[in-house]
Amino acid sequence: MLFRGSGTALVTPFCDGKIDWQAFERTLSAQIEGGTKALIACGTTGEPTTLSFDEQREVVEFVLKNADGLCVIAGIGGNNTAEVIKAGRVMGDLGVNGLLAVTPYYNKTTQDGLVAHYEAVADAVDRPVILYNVPSRTGLNLEPATVARLSSHERIVALKEANPSMSQILEDFRLFGDTLDIYSGNDDLLYPFLTLGSQGIISVASNLIPSAMSEIIQTFDEGNWSESLQLSQRFAPLIKLLFAQVSPIPVKAAMSRLGLLENELRLPLLPLSNEETQPLFQEIERLGLA
Repeated sequence: MLFRGSGTALVTPFCDGKIDWQAFERTLSAQIEGGTKALIACGTTGEPTTLSFDEQREVVEFVLKNADGLCVIAGIGGNNTAEVIKAGRVMGDLGVNGLLAVTPYYNKTTQDGLVAHYEAVADAVDRPVILYNVPSRTGLNLEPATVARLSSHERIVALKEANPSMSQILEDFRLFGDTLDIYSGNDDLLYPFLTLGSQGIISVASNLIPSAMSEIIQTFDEGNWSESLQLSQRFAPLIKLLFAQVSPIPVKAAMSRLGLLENELRLPLLPLSNEETQPLFQEIERLGLA
């Protein structure tokens, strides 16, 4: 097991077009203080498609340097298998604990193609690999039967499941819940995942509320299921607002309200509109976060 608990899909702070390392240090300190168990650098929430490979390497090096012993996982996903392998080897050499590989996108392959892709990556790297299924972003669904085929590979250790279909989630746990760790990829489904036996979450919301996401899992593990559910319900409206636009647009706006970073993204992403910012900030104030 790479980690149990809340893992944060880290945003990449920018200022005047460059990576804001001071803001990055603030966000990492907040994660450590909030009880986060894993830091995911250059996942899709970190805008890796707009980072050069040198920038991606610098981000991972920085996170490793400031992780305070937490599990560090590097995002390496892409639609060019050779480049994914190259990234996996480089990040492995830097010393990450694991690799998160989103399914290829745009050049949508078959399920057999996904098996060939992931097996090629896992064969070529020396770190544990987490499969990442997010069909709303990639246009391609990693089917449970396909994951079951991949689960026998010694370096494929987990799935981040961000398909919200409960029928697919149930099938995940039925087919390979005993052989692979399964992490929720949807913040609003964390509690149902825990009841099915999930190891936790790789979260966007925990950029903003690391303590709350950690506490939902901790109270569940302690057998306080009602308290865990109440916490989930308390933060449900905020989580909904954090996905009013494609991630990380809303969460960066929310983090800027807390003074953690500048509300800056790289094109083609634009900041949240004023109409969408207002209810988000109101919910932040209602929860007493600001």
